[in-house]
Amino acid sequence: MAKNTMFLYGKNSVQERLKADPESIRRVFVQRNFKAPDIIKTIRSLNIPVESVTEKELLRIKRADRLQGIVAEVNKFAYTPFGELVDSRLSPVFLDSINDPQNLGSIIRILACFGGFAVVIPKHGACEVNDTVIHVASGGENHVPVALVTNLSSALREAKTAGYWAVGTVVDGGEDINTASLPFPMCLVMGSEGKGIRPGLQKLLDLKVTLLMKGAQLSLNVAMACAVFAYEIDRQRTG
Repeated sequence: MAKNTMFLYGKNSVQERLKADPESIRRVFVQRNFKAPDIIKTIRSLNIPVESVTEKELLRIKRADRLQGIVAEVNKFAYTPFGELVDSRLSPVFLDSINDPQNLGSIIRILACFGGFAVVIPKHGACEVNDTVIHVASGGENHVPVALVTNLSSALREAKTAGYWAVGTVVDGGEDINTASLPFPMCLVMGSEGKGIRPGLQKLLDLKVTLLMKGAQLSLNVAMACAVFAYEIDRQRTG
């Protein structure tokens, strides 16, 4: 695989890319017993090169679980310049030290479902958008701009200078997300499950919010928590 391409796999991921950004698809490999005639018809109608391969050959192309009989070689994920993201007036979600591609992919998928969100991740000490992320995102990467920045604190300061409020999620001590009045436009800052938001970023927060656990005192993973916070942000900004 060329350095400027990556692999997209699974029916949903490939189908959504065919709808949203077919120009990014270089070629498609399908297993010989692949049964999705609508997908094949779309690929051929777009004049995208397609190759029929055995299951073993497909696994040699992309070693992963749940290939679902289809792999597409696509252009490497294109990050959005942070300045453009700020100008867009979407609600950016700053992810501090999120290292699990499953979580990052789930977050992108969740935010795509709500609409009106973007993601900001650091270049170092965190997961970038890789093959696993876009597979888990299930097409959400086509609808959520992602900015890759050198320093999250500097980027958050830039957003605040542009008029955004900084709202951070904390396990304890924040305002209840169910009753808090959120300021807009806003950035949501979320930390890793183990360490939370780092002190340097916490100093920049205008508001801290907490998701109270009324049942068992267990914690949600960052993707699950993101869904709850995104729901409340969307409810208040459109209400």
